[in-house]
Amino acid sequence: MDSGAIRRRLALGVAVLTASGLLAVAAPGTAQAAASACSGRKVRTLSFGTGSVHVHKRDGYVCAVTVPTRPGAKRPMSVTVQARGNRPVTDRGTYAQHAGPVTVHAGHRCVRVGGSVGAGSLRTGWILC
Repeated sequence: MDSGAIRRRLALGVAVLTASGLLAVAAPGTAQAAASACSGRKVRTLSFGTGSVHVHKRDGYVCAVTVPTRPGAKRPMSVTVQARGNRPVTDRGTYAQHAGPVTVHAGHRCVRVGGSVGAGSLRTGWILC
């Protein structure tokens, strides 16, 4: 084997290792990035079997995002927020990373929050009163 072939194989090996390292570094942050899609202070994390709903509050607005326990594969997800006296606001679809964010103006009113990932789901009573 000549030195040119060795260099090409070495370069290919370095490229593969670099690409896999970049993927390993980039992938874990996706759930955290989804949870930070809402601005404000995180006031609750509501967990259920297949995921969790992150609830944030800022200046009378309540925001929620549903994040699966294992992001990656597309599956049905939803997130719902309802301020007392108003209609619920929902984001429902087939997502890989998260459903939402959904934001409502609650002022000082209580809210109901719900979320689902696949077959698992969560619905609260009136919270943040």
